[in-house]
Amino acid sequence: MTAIKLIIADDHELFRNGLAELLRKHDDIQIVKSVGDGLEFIELINSAFEADIVLLDITMPNSDGFEVLKELKNLNSNIKPIVISMHDDGNYIAKCAKMGAYGYLLKNTDESELIIAIRSVANGKKYFSAEISEKMINFMSEQSVSENILSNKENEVLGLIAKGLTTKEIAAKLFVSSRTIETHRANILKKLEVKNTAELIKKAAKMNLV
Repeated sequence: MTAIKLIIADDHELFRNGLAELLRKHDDIQIVKSVGDGLEFIELINSAFEADIVLLDITMPNSDGFEVLKELKNLNSNIKPIVISMHDDGNYIAKCAKMGAYGYLLKNTDESELIIAIRSVANGKKYFSAEISEKMINFMSEQSVSENILSNKENEVLGLIAKGLTTKEIAAKLFVSSRTIETHRANILKKLEVKNTAELIKKAAKMNLV
């Protein structure tokens, strides 16, 4: 049986060592390299280094996990990425999936799920747990609703609110009355189900509207 060749890419040495120790117990998994940042990993794959899977952290110095995913895609690499992150935000998960991740695990994942994920991906399958899939689907459904929920004018007003413009400044820029902008603002708050500007900006950013 050929062992699954695996790279660990994470900037926390303690985490890398712990992960390596845990995986060494499994005869069908062989750790071929351990790197501490994205740039080091990119240099590695550019040197035609052979591996089957990379366990990839998103938050790394020099080049983050997103840049690594992009590079893997650009190079058409055979190394399949499994993101292992502390971020459980639907936006992160969906973005990683869109950029070519074969799996997404949280750093508190137990050993058995980690091994199942590695073996599944090694066999060419994607691995997203029920919890992770639900977060991703919730984000994506919210996203698709949000794209159509605001009118073009409301999207324009929202963009200007996000830039910090006052009602008066927005009205002057769009050649309408302040009352018209207040009406648009009230409608935006209602549609996005938020109470004030701070909540509005936060939710709009999360939904990629601004």
